[in-house]
Amino acid sequence: DKNQAPKVSLVPLLIGCAVIVGITIYPKAVVAADGNTDHGVLMLLMWAMMAGLVRGVGFVPRSKVLRWGLSSTACYAACLLSVAVKLLSK
Repeated sequence: DKNQAPKVSLVPLLIGCAVIVGITIYPKAVVAADGNTDHGVLMLLMWAMMAGLVRGVGFVPRSKVLRWGLSSTACYAACLLSVAVKLLSK
């Protein structure tokens, strides 16, 4: 129903906030072995952060593509993929 208040999703919101704080405190998390920025890991973390914050505050886009791309599932998937890419690139 359009008149319902948005529902906060705590786990995605916490993931989004953790990515913000984590990259701020430890920027080497997105640095590759050669010393350059690991753009794949950074992109996945930014996606996880964005999806976590958007879904976490209760916003649900109207567009099906954006609704999926900024969903809790997308947040979890991007977060897990970033860890996998980081571990596999060592």
